[in-house]
Amino acid sequence: MITTFRVTGIFRFAVAFVLMVLAIPLAVVAQEREAASLALTTMTTEDAIAAATVSEGVLRFDISEDGRMFVWDPDAVHDDGMPAYGTPFITRAYIYPAGTLTESNGVNPDGSPEFPDQVLGEWICRGWFVGDGMRTTTGPVVVTSQIYNFGEGFGEAMITTDGYELADVGVEIERAVTGGTGPFLGASGVARQTLLGLNATEGVNLQYEIELVGSGL
Repeated sequence: MITTFRVTGIFRFAVAFVLMVLAIPLAVVAQEREAASLALTTMTTEDAIAAATVSEGVLRFDISEDGRMFVWDPDAVHDDGMPAYGTPFITRAYIYPAGTLTESNGVNPDGSPEFPDQVLGEWICRGWFVGDGMRTTTGPVVVTSQIYNFGEGFGEAMITTDGYELADVGVEIERAVTGGTGPFLGASGVARQTLLGLNATEGVNLQYEIELVGSGL
C-alpha cells in the first residue's frame, strides 16, 4: 500500500492544484459560491459508526474532499496566488466506508457525492500550509485539525485529530486523536492517514485507520 511519490506523481499533483486554482481563481470566489446543503447523509449515527468499525476500538474509512470547498486566505500566498508557508485554509469532504475509494473517485465534478447511499458523514479540515506551501512535493505540506462527524446529526458522534499531512501519495503518517463526542467521548489514540490521490474536483482522497483508547467503543 505504501509507495513513493515519483516524479510523474509530483507533476500530476502540481498540475492538479493548478487546475484547482483555475477552477477556483482565489479563495474569495469560493467564499461567494452558494453554501452547500447541510445534510450530507441520512444515515443514523449508529449505522454510520457500524459501517466504519472493523473491530473493538478500530475504525477504518475513506474520505473524498469536495475541492470546491477548499478555501484559503488570498492575502498569504506566493506571487502566483498559490498558498505559501503559513497560509490558513478550511475544507470539507464526504466520509465513506473503507475500500470505497480509488485515487480519483468519490466526488462528482459538481461537488455532489458519487456514492450518496454510502456517505457516513462529513470531514472538516482546517489548518496551515508549511514547507513551501502548495509547491511542496514531498514531506509535510500542511498541519491540520480534523473533525470526523458520523451520521446525520452534527456534533453527536465526532472524533478529532491533529497532526501533519503529507504531499506524498501512498505514504502513511500518524496523527494524534485529541478527543470526541457521544460514543467517542474521552477518546485518545492514533489515526493513520494515507493520501490516495485527487478526485474529479481536484480534492484529496484519503484513507484512515483510527485506533481509539478510552472511548465507549
